[in-house]
Amino acid sequence: MLLTIDVGNTHTVLGLFDGEEIVEHWRISTEARRTADELAVLLQGLMGMHPLLGEELGDNIEGIAICSTVPSVLHELREVTRRYYGDIPAVLVEPGVKTGVPILMDNPKEVGADRIINALAAVELYGGPCVVVDFGTATTFDAVSARGEYVGGVIAPGIEISVDALGMRGAQLRKIEIARPRSVIGKNTVEAMQAGIVYGFAGQVDGVVNRMATELADDPEDVTVIATGGLAPMVLGESAVIDEHEPWLTLIGLRLVYERNIDRS
Repeated sequence: MLLTIDVGNTHTVLGLFDGEEIVEHWRISTEARRTADELAVLLQGLMGMHPLLGEELGDNIEGIAICSTVPSVLHELREVTRRYYGDIPAVLVEPGVKTGVPILMDNPKEVGADRIINALAAVELYGGPCVVVDFGTATTFDAVSARGEYVGGVIAPGIEISVDALGMRGAQLRKIEIARPRSVIGKNTVEAMQAGIVYGFAGQVDGVVNRMATELADDPEDVTVIATGGLAPMVLGESAVIDEHEPWLTLIGLRLVYERNIDRS
């Protein structure tokens, strides 16, 4: 089996693949100060609870694939793979790793690894042209051409960032649960804030994606829009442009990158 680890700014998502099927997944908080030893204990604890795995991670895991938007965590995970699982092939997504995705940016090195991985998985699953909308710490929009090229994207404040900002900067406002309200017109302050978040972000997604699709293809209807990220379900029912929802898009991309970089001969 293959262990995939996607380290985001807020959460880290882990997935366990048996062939092409994801058989287990976990979501934990991302802590930049965790050491390699702490991460190893955490991994071992999660793996130990799964019935398909033995007491030791190496009993059933045949490979590890990792991408991270937090450099300090990537450094510690590199140490984890070296110190604790040195006999297991590992791929850490960084410059020099084969993804098969041409990056048509002014500075390709500044594009987050997770965004390239998402582009790879999106083309593999749905073909191009496509737009990937990732609802994470930031809401990112990534444009992929019909030939599988990463063309560019948009970065906007994420849902949780916006909720936190409202609670901090509004004198009579507070942090609220991110949930769909009873109606667009809120009958109390909490519902009014929830409506602003849910329907405001749905409108943002529709507006940005429509503009991107117009630039990306001669016929915008040819562009497939894929949503991913932990907060995507909050917007799915309200956005008019999202065609597909794939919560494990990044993990699938990590599996594909692993297969492209490990010699199985």
